[in-house]
Amino acid sequence: MPPRHLNFILFSAMVSLACYTTYQFIRPAIVVGDAIQLIDRYYVEPIDTDKLVDGAMDGVTGQLDENSSFIAQSDYQAFQDTINQEFAGIGILIEQPAEDQPVRVITPMVGSPALAAGFRPGDLIVRVEQTDTSAMTISDVSSLLRGPIGTQVDVGVRRGDETFDLSVKRESIPLESVVGDHRDADDRWVYRLKEDPRIAYIRLTTFGEKTPEELEAVLRDLDNDFEAMILDVRGNGGGLLTTAVSVCDMFLDDGLIVSTKIRGGVPEDRWEASPGVLVNPEIPLVVMVNSGSASASEIVAACFQDRGRAAVAGVRSYGKGTVQNILPLQFGRSALRLTVATFYRPSDRSIHRGLNATEEDEWGVTPNPGLMVPITESQAEKIADRWLQASYPLLAQEAQSETDDDANATTDEESTGNDDSSADSAKDSSDDTPQDDPLVDDGDVADPPLGPPITEDPPLDQAIHYLRDLIRQDALPDAPPQAVAA
Repeated sequence: MPPRHLNFILFSAMVSLACYTTYQFIRPAIVVGDAIQLIDRYYVEPIDTDKLVDGAMDGVTGQLDENSSFIAQSDYQAFQDTINQEFAGIGILIEQPAEDQPVRVITPMVGSPALAAGFRPGDLIVRVEQTDTSAMTISDVSSLLRGPIGTQVDVGVRRGDETFDLSVKRESIPLESVVGDHRDADDRWVYRLKEDPRIAYIRLTTFGEKTPEELEAVLRDLDNDFEAMILDVRGNGGGLLTTAVSVCDMFLDDGLIVSTKIRGGVPEDRWEASPGVLVNPEIPLVVMVNSGSASASEIVAACFQDRGRAAVAGVRSYGKGTVQNILPLQFGRSALRLTVATFYRPSDRSIHRGLNATEEDEWGVTPNPGLMVPITESQAEKIADRWLQASYPLLAQEAQSETDDDANATTDEESTGNDDSSADSAKDSSDDTPQDDPLVDDGDVADPPLGPPITEDPPLDQAIHYLRDLIRQDALPDAPPQAVAA
């Protein structure tokens, strides 16, 4: 047989093997493609094939764990904005109280073009340019408000009985991830507790690409000029693993931070702290967590707890101990969010809460003894309001205005001389104390309070009392030497 014939046979065999292998991979996709084609051809109503593809992908990822998902084209940009911590828009928070009703402004962001243009909390957005938005979904309205940086957009606003236009220029809107306890007169964050300025307070809202840069700037500005610190990651659902590692590295100068294992429990990566810290290791630290603290938040809390760098306060965290990779699809227009590994704390214990895990099983990050403080639903609402008003001063002004109006109304009612005022007073007092105020985390048993209330945030109060005790202990003089008879 001539050599060229043998080469041709070998080449054909290789092509056939490649084709067979490829077919094994794409065979399921062929089934989906055939189904979509048949639906498009024969279904009784016109159908958007892109929606069919999205639905098929949701069905595929629905067979995986809860943290794996398909990110459709319509959601991918918003997802990237969250990670990148910026977007091109006018800088307002919006909500839609009811379906088919206008989107409502919660508040314009501090320093945003929307604030400069005159948007106010409670404004209803009824038109964007020439498009009537009074019955549009919140995602569609958001898409209309966003656009290229530097472009102008006219927004129709209804405020009370009045409807008017506000013209605003789109800008790059930063999404801050490192916030403090309150703002000063110039709307700058203050990273100290108002109730006790000796204690530095930093709240991380997410673990984005810019979080390490933001946190480093804050820590360098504080320059260790404080006696204790609270790092609050309550409600922080996580973000980038590498960002969590960077945060830990600012407080530790050596040793393991976190490790990951892939399928079959095979070790994959280890991250260790590098020499040098931004916070004096002698300064006591508390990390605050709750059931909304997940993933990167748990990496930080578990690392500090295992390494003895901080105590953990609040309630047990969520228990999301898996790592997801974002794999682009459709040439970067959509993506697959896929669980690829499990992370382990320095003690080599897993944080992840399995599908059938019980309250007795080990998962998440549990507060240190004496610092377990579950809260009620009404307390959780007050904490959320406090954070919101601290972040957006206009909301605090609106709340203060409503309080003043209520006080004036009460004064007016008292001046009418109602003889039944004692009965009204008793009724009002009972209404202020909910008879059925369930715990948000009823699986956690509360530790006794370490002191009297300081704020309307019981877990924060417990952390403050804990740190005050440590500060007092450090301030005590060394005991004089005792005389011994000889």
